[in-house]
Amino acid sequence: MSFGDPNNPYGAPQGQQQGYGYPQQQPAPGYGYPQAPPAGYPGSPAPTSMPGTVSTARVLLWIIVGLQVLGVALFAFSAVGVEAAKNDETLQEDASFQQLADYSSGMLWAMMLFAVAWGVFALVLALKFRTGGNGIRITTLVFGIITAVLGVYPFILVGLIHTVLAILVAVFVGNANGKAWFNRPRY
Repeated sequence: MSFGDPNNPYGAPQGQQQGYGYPQQQPAPGYGYPQAPPAGYPGSPAPTSMPGTVSTARVLLWIIVGLQVLGVALFAFSAVGVEAAKNDETLQEDASFQQLADYSSGMLWAMMLFAVAWGVFALVLALKFRTGGNGIRITTLVFGIITAVLGVYPFILVGLIHTVLAILVAVFVGNANGKAWFNRPRY
C-alpha cells in the first residue's frame, strides 16, 4: 500500500492536503477569522439603545425609590406615634409602644430625613441613566454597594429587599453592557 492509496488506513484522510508526509487539516469555516469584540471593549460599536441589564437596573432604582417613599411614611408615622405615646399616659403602659419608646422621636425624624435624601438620590440616578456618562455609572455602583450594606446592618429583615435590589443594580451597571452604555459617545 502506498501513502496515496485510498484504502490505506494510515494514509491521509480524504479531502485533505498532504505536506511533508504529515496530514494537514484545513480550518473549518468560521474558525480563525477575527470576531467582533464584546460590547464595552475598545473598538466595539457603541450601543444605540439601552441594554436590557442597564434598563433593568434603572427599573430596580425606581423600585428602590418606591420603597423609600414607604419607609418615609413608616418613619413619620412611628415618630408621630412615639410623640403621642410620650404625651399620653395610657399609651405608655401599652407594650407595643415600649419598643418604639426606645427610639426618640428625634431619631425617627432624622431617619425619615435620611430616607427622603436616599430616595431623592435614587430618583436622580434613575433619571440620569438615559443621558449620563461614566460618572453616573460609578455613582450608581457606589450607591448600590452602600445601599446593600445599609440594608444588611440596621434593617436586617426589612432591608433584605433593599439589599437584593442594590446588589442587582450594582451588578447590572458594573457589567460590560453597563460600561458600554455609559461610555458611549454622545453627540
